[in-house]
Amino acid sequence: MLLSLDHVSKTFGDPADPLHALQDISFQVRRKEFVCVVGPSGSGKSTLLRLIAGLLRPTSGVILLEDEPILRPNPRIGIVFQNSNLMPWRTVLDNVALPLELRGTSRARRYAVAREYIALVALDGFETHYPHQLSGGMRQRAAIARTLVQDPELLLLDEPFGALDALTREYLNQELLRIYRIKEMTVVMVTHAINEAVWLADRVLALSQRPGVLKAAIPISLPRPRTEAMLTDPDYLALVQRVRSFIDRPVIQKPTP
Repeated sequence: MLLSLDHVSKTFGDPADPLHALQDISFQVRRKEFVCVVGPSGSGKSTLLRLIAGLLRPTSGVILLEDEPILRPNPRIGIVFQNSNLMPWRTVLDNVALPLELRGTSRARRYAVAREYIALVALDGFETHYPHQLSGGMRQRAAIARTLVQDPELLLLDEPFGALDALTREYLNQELLRIYRIKEMTVVMVTHAINEAVWLADRVLALSQRPGVLKAAIPISLPRPRTEAMLTDPDYLALVQRVRSFIDRPVIQKPTP
């Protein structure tokens, strides 16, 4: 297994009055597997991803990348957030090349590699553009390229397309599957969209409301490559309904008269 979580819990705040974000989470991810994590708002999905990325430490439990405990950010793990976080004063080429620049890679080499990944995310021709000159979807593709240029073994995606309109999001899901197929990556992605999770993933993990516990791990038996025609397929729709059945409905507080 590439990734293993063993009885992982995370709490925040005062030990006398802690906020329990995640509780007793255990699962594994195989190499080249695409796993999506779904759950209601506040279920700890993003916290889980930050724990895997080494940006947070678990309160209890162990997270392993193969046999190596994840105690801090690891160059074998890349993460893309909902906000692209591109540097506004740098061009697309310089943004994508930044991780290689920080490693001390020569200018010629880092630009050559950056151009390969810019082409991979279909942004070739925009190398000299600045972030403010790009659409939201293009900025996210640049952010993905900047992460992939580090050649991570494990790619973490935290609602990368959550702020985009439906059509752009659908297009970028197709692009993500194309890149996943070409690079043969291992992916763990957080999303609020159940239909998106089912269409992308090999397996969907459903978390409960806070404190987040793992309610179900649902295998997705749809064949690859995934096509748009599958979005109306009865098997796909049945899987969407099955995943939805594990998601807690939010409690809506009615105002008192």
